[in-house]
Order: sequence, then structure tokens, then C-alpha cells
Amino acid sequence: MLEIKFKEFVDIVKRLRKECPWDREQTNDSIKAATLEEAYETVHAIDENNFVELKKELGDLLFHIAFHTAIAEEKNEFTFEEVIGEISEKLIRRHPHVFANVKVSGTEEIMKNWETIKLQEGRTSILEGVPQTMPAIMRAHRLQEKASKVGFDWDAIADVKKKVVEELDELQIEIDNNQREKAEEEFGDLLFSLINLSRFLNINPETALRKTTNKFEQRFTYIEKKLAEQNKKITDVDLKEMDKYWDESKTIKKEEN
Repeated sequence: MLEIKFKEFVDIVKRLRKECPWDREQTNDSIKAATLEEAYETVHAIDENNFVELKKELGDLLFHIAFHTAIAEEKNEFTFEEVIGEISEKLIRRHPHVFANVKVSGTEEIMKNWETIKLQEGRTSILEGVPQTMPAIMRAHRLQEKASKVGFDWDAIADVKKKVVEELDELQIEIDNNQREKAEEEFGDLLFSLINLSRFLNINPETALRKTTNKFEQRFTYIEKKLAEQNKKITDVDLKEMDKYWDESKTIKKEEN
């Protein structure tokens, strides 16, 4: 049944490419931003624990995978069968503890084996495969994870905390000296050390920052709402009045929780 449904789905995508003027005009390059947007919308549905939306977003993401493949197939670059075949082979190859007789002691050894297998596939560096286009915080976290899997990491969380303080002090020196370029570099070092700290706390930094950003947005829009109820514009009030509603929004959220 699943095989039939998938074939019907692929046929729909291919028909769109033939009969819809807009779909026919698209290229892998023209829809790449939309593909990324669908991935973010999928993550948002997961964050919201909304399975109704997650089902829809996964469908949208699947459409993009099929659409990219249909375009490539028209150019004789690769086929749907090759895409499915390649990922199936890779999953089997990288899970010898499941599909072969390799014994492992736990997750840590599995992840180390994973990186070793990728090197055997032709990669020249453990750090390969982390795209430059990935958001900076996500990329830093991923690079640190990859290096950690082969033992390049801090020994203890106390060392990481010490490094955070050290980087903060170095940033302060450049701020005091009014050295913008050096301050930028030290600020990056500070962020990188904080991401290291997040790993030791088993916190995903991208998720943590996204939650804090959402919290800021909710509190700020609450200020705008309260001022609008008084026919005031946010540009016409001082910080003291804004802070009053900011604190009020925090109190309301605590009561709700």
C-alpha cells in the first residue's frame, strides 16, 4: 500500500512539472530557499509539539525532496530510485551494529564508529559535511560535536566555565580599548565558548536561543498591546513605562505556568 501511495505521489509531482506553468519554470536553485523554509516550519511544529501541523509540514518537505529529484531526473542527473537506494545503502553501511555483527558498548562508541566510517567513505576531515550556509550557532555546535567524538574536547565542565570567563574578560579589554575589530573577534570567541558550555549541559544552543527570542517577542508585543489599549504609540513613551509592562508580562507568564 505504501509503495502504491508513493508512486501516486511521485506521479503527481511529475505531472505538475509538465502541466503547471509555475512548477515547470522552477529549478533546484530557484526553490532552495523554499526548501529551507519548509525545514524550519517542520522544526517549528516539533517545537510546538503540534502533530497535526507536523504531519502537514513533513508532507511539504517530502514534496520538496520529490520536486528536487524530479528536476534532476529530467536532466538525467539521478533518479528517484537512486536517491532511495543511496540513502538505504548508507544507513546500512553506517549501522554495522544493526546490520552486521559489530558489537558496541553504547551510544558513544556508535557515534565514534559513525565518524570513522565516514572517513572510510572518502572524506579527508572529521569536520567535513557541515555546510557553510548553516546558521552560525548550529554550525559551531555541530563542528564541536564532531571534534568531540574523536576525543578533541574539554575534560570537564569546570574547564569550559573557566574558558567562558576568560573570553568575557578578553572581550572587556577590547571594549575598553575601543578596538571594534578585535572586540568582534573576542565576541565570537565568547559565543563559541558558550556553545561549548551548552554541550556540556546537554542543551542545544539553537533551541535555547530560539526559545529566548520567542520569549522576548512575546513580552515586547505585550508592551505594544497594553500601550495600544491606551491609544499610545511605543515611540511616544519612555523606557520606564515600557519596563512596567515588560515586568507585568513576566508576572502573567509565571502565573500561567
